[in-house]
Amino acid sequence: MPLPAPPRRPDPDHVFTEQELREDLAAAYRLIALYGMTDLVFTHLSVRVPGPGHRFLVNPYGLLFEEITASSLVMVDAEGEPAQPTDWPVNPAGFVIHSAVHLGRDSAQCVMHTHTLAGMAVAAQAGGLLPLNQISMEFDGRVAVHDYEGVAADDNLSERERLVADLGDRPCMILRNHGLLTVGATVREAFYWMWYLEQSCRIQLAAQGSGVPLAIPSAETVARTRAQFSMGPTKGWLPWQALKRKLDREQPDYRS
Repeated sequence: MPLPAPPRRPDPDHVFTEQELREDLAAAYRLIALYGMTDLVFTHLSVRVPGPGHRFLVNPYGLLFEEITASSLVMVDAEGEPAQPTDWPVNPAGFVIHSAVHLGRDSAQCVMHTHTLAGMAVAAQAGGLLPLNQISMEFDGRVAVHDYEGVAADDNLSERERLVADLGDRPCMILRNHGLLTVGATVREAFYWMWYLEQSCRIQLAAQGSGVPLAIPSAETVARTRAQFSMGPTKGWLPWQALKRKLDREQPDYRS
């Protein structure tokens, strides 16, 4: 198979069209499914749609992530109610966390929330995420924690304010006794954070399960390693191009 042409660097000022956002978000759903990070038909990935008002794309309630396509995504308002004709239901209660983050932080264009085994296990640990590996050291100081208050729903509106305050300007959050959450200025950035946050949780469980003492680097080493990871508008761009090429070969219907 011939090698693909090298991808061109992205324009940091590019304004995504609705169709581009639909395709990227559908790709993210397929990748979350492909790499074993789903919870049946539950949890959401959402992205803000450009234009007036507050509109977001989310998954139709009842579809597996592996079934989602660009056209099947449903546009909803800030309350999670459909803002377009749809034959599929949506889950406004499941959008509570997403709407809080989207509305409380302008830079949170994309929000991803998962209930993975590794993520939920680390979320149940008092010590949170530990800097056990080069991968997890990138998250030093970049992972917020929000304490559990019960199932997130409209009967606890004040939790939205606390959740946004706890997240602050960080790209990641551990929802205590619940799961993981990441945000990004693009779908690719939010996916990058979710992928490596998940890997960090898996590494931690594997290391803890070995039964031997853990080697935790010094605070100085962790800080130096964290600073060696690049930040900015192209975060996650290069692996995202490769992942979409994989989907274009194996699951091209995600674009439909």
